[in-house]
Amino acid sequence: MFRFSTIKDYHASLLAGETSCIQAVNFFLDQINQHQHLNSFLEVFSEEAKLRANELDAQLASGKALGKLHGVVVGIKDVLCYNGHKVSAASKILENYTAIYSATAVQKLVDEGAIIIGRQNCDEFAMGSSNENSAFGPVKNALDNTRVPGGSSGGSAVAVQANLCMVSLGSDTGGSVRQPADFCGVVGLKPSYGRISRYGLIAYASSFDQVGIFSHTVQDAALILQVIAGADDFDSTVSTKEVPDYTNLLTEATPKKVAYFKETLSHPGLDPEIKKQTEDYLASLTTKGYHVEAIDFSLLSYLVPTYYVLTTAEASSNLSRFDGIKFGHRTKDKIEDLTDLYKKSRTEGFGEEVQRRILLGTFVLSAGYFDAYFTKAQQVRRKLVDLTTDLFSKYDILVSPTVPSPAFKLGENNHSATEMFLADIYTVYANLVGIPAISIPLFKHSNGMPFGLQVMSASFKETALLQCAHQLMDNK
Repeated sequence: MFRFSTIKDYHASLLAGETSCIQAVNFFLDQINQHQHLNSFLEVFSEEAKLRANELDAQLASGKALGKLHGVVVGIKDVLCYNGHKVSAASKILENYTAIYSATAVQKLVDEGAIIIGRQNCDEFAMGSSNENSAFGPVKNALDNTRVPGGSSGGSAVAVQANLCMVSLGSDTGGSVRQPADFCGVVGLKPSYGRISRYGLIAYASSFDQVGIFSHTVQDAALILQVIAGADDFDSTVSTKEVPDYTNLLTEATPKKVAYFKETLSHPGLDPEIKKQTEDYLASLTTKGYHVEAIDFSLLSYLVPTYYVLTTAEASSNLSRFDGIKFGHRTKDKIEDLTDLYKKSRTEGFGEEVQRRILLGTFVLSAGYFDAYFTKAQQVRRKLVDLTTDLFSKYDILVSPTVPSPAFKLGENNHSATEMFLADIYTVYANLVGIPAISIPLFKHSNGMPFGLQVMSASFKETALLQCAHQLMDNK
């Protein structure tokens, strides 16, 4: 009989002969079939997953040593390349593209025995905070189908939330793992910039993008991180720092010096219930031996504008390759002028949100506005990095709400791009400065929806981050 609580327990069941990889795959395929209305998966690799499961069961029966992820059923966001499989970034412009290589993170999963069960829906080119921008329809929150799952990695979050796979890989440019994890009541981890190779991850904003992890527990997130982190010859921006043994270090001494920005809890856009429950929780930590201190942060209102100036500029550059000539959809209309061919193909291929961000990015990079916007935003980013370095010289951990509100209704914020952008106010900070962050599900709103606490640490201090998150989850 198949059951799943953690990867460690699953492996114990495999070794005891109580379950098998094929039972696990069949269970999740059945779950996916029953929850098609959530629109979490764009494609399910059913037959391939079954073949892989049978091979892994045969390996176990023959006495071969198990890989760290033997038989673990994983879903991948539709921005991660998997050799021989389609990858579209949930966009019409790449609808029929088949990957000719695997992302390093995906390959490392496969090398340790994981089973990739399918590719998961997301906001087009990872641009969105609700998963309503997919060219293939919105994803629905499994707890309330009238609400969004968050974005851009909404399909990956819902797949874990609804038990459609054991863990998922997403990507996080400004909160695209942590925000949907918060909305769906699961764990969402964004490591330090450079901790995981970005090779094979379709770029949105290259100096912000990071592969992230969804799981039910901090333990499972730690194990996945341990497998996919590390140096890669194909990515010059990835760190060559040694990867710690996150799983075995998880229960070591927990960091106790915790800070939070006063302004994050006094912000007018913060839901009153999230404010109160977070404040009460932080107060309770002092009775558990934590030193919790509120500190001033005058740059909160600059975070979202800085983030969107820089990321749209990078997106404008990155997405220029999808022109109907080198990559992507080409219009079927008969057009003789090359510029018109570009315009028509890109207009047909890109959705409204992607077009909006490309236009904004092109504007801030233009000759008359580069210094006024892009250069200023880079100066703010430098200031934030310096502030962060100083902060973590005094504290181990920084905490905040993950999102200012619980999951909102489908279509509720579509009238205003500004309202949607402000959903990222607490998450973009970690991407701007490159530090690791995790959202852990600790709370419940009176409307029945979950919400979490965001925990951050200094760059490449994932060990401390995971230790603290694990302890906080145990104490909830």
